[in-house]
Amino acid sequence: MPFLDMSVEVFDEISNCNEKEAKGEKVMQKLYGTVVPIVTPLTEEDTIDVESLKNLVNHVIDGGLQCLYPCGTTGKMMYLTVEERKQVAEVTVKEAAGRVPVFVHVGAWNLKDTIELAQHAEKIGADGIGVVTPAFYKLSDQGLVDFYVEVAHSVSEDFPVYMYAIPQNAINDVNAAVCEEVAKQCPNVLGIKYSYPDFTKLQQFMMVKNQTFSVLVGPDHLFEAVCAVGGDGVVSGNAMIVREHYAAIWDAIQKKDYDLATKYQRRTNILNATMCEINNIAAYKVILKEEGIIKTTKMRRPMENLTSEQEKALLDRMKELDYKKVLV
Repeated sequence: MPFLDMSVEVFDEISNCNEKEAKGEKVMQKLYGTVVPIVTPLTEEDTIDVESLKNLVNHVIDGGLQCLYPCGTTGKMMYLTVEERKQVAEVTVKEAAGRVPVFVHVGAWNLKDTIELAQHAEKIGADGIGVVTPAFYKLSDQGLVDFYVEVAHSVSEDFPVYMYAIPQNAINDVNAAVCEEVAKQCPNVLGIKYSYPDFTKLQQFMMVKNQTFSVLVGPDHLFEAVCAVGGDGVVSGNAMIVREHYAAIWDAIQKKDYDLATKYQRRTNILNATMCEINNIAAYKVILKEEGIIKTTKMRRPMENLTSEQEKALLDRMKELDYKKVLV
């Protein structure tokens, strides 16, 4: 949780956590800072590239970022099989080795697979899970509540769960009332990753559970702004590439130096716009391969690779922007 002006409720929550720690009780891990939804490296034969995945895990951790989030949207979640997702989760948790929290995204095309992946994540020692809303078919608010309650109840009552909404992709959306009801029934549902740039709604989520509901934003340009009003961080694929920038923004936020954070944020926005101009996930792979972190730019079909012309233009533009340098 960022060091911001906190409500009485938040101080009470911290006090409760300290009391639990003193008693030797488990305190549920919350997400904070820059949470990185890593790509899923593939071999040219279209299998999981385990060695590249290990390299990527270390690349993120060495960059000073706060949490790993495998098998999310950036990790091509819906285009991986259940067994492939389990493999990615296992490699990530083992390679991270407790250096940073690992929250495995487990949302799938159906409830059965979602629960199977959730229970697997807990079994292998992940620190928590993220769960995207059901996709394609529209659900009522009650249907969304029922879905999240069933998933949260399928794991231990002290195993952290984050809701995840990306309505522009998944069709379904959640509101504060849905979050409130889910959190009421499931104490292990700690917060939400919200990937639509609705600042009003983001602040409504922050009011859930007596203002202790953890809120992280998906749109990168809102990282600083969300934290400034009480949010906990960002979930950013761009951070794989411009690690230094996200580390700098988070450091400035913790020091409450918002003038400096704004300068970092604006610089980062320019770099992110370049990576996201055509196909951000394909762009990440191009740059990671160029840096020697992963071996191929292979995308899981039907997702598209960048053309050779697009790859060259991307790399040329990022070098022109001196993307590794944090400028103020």
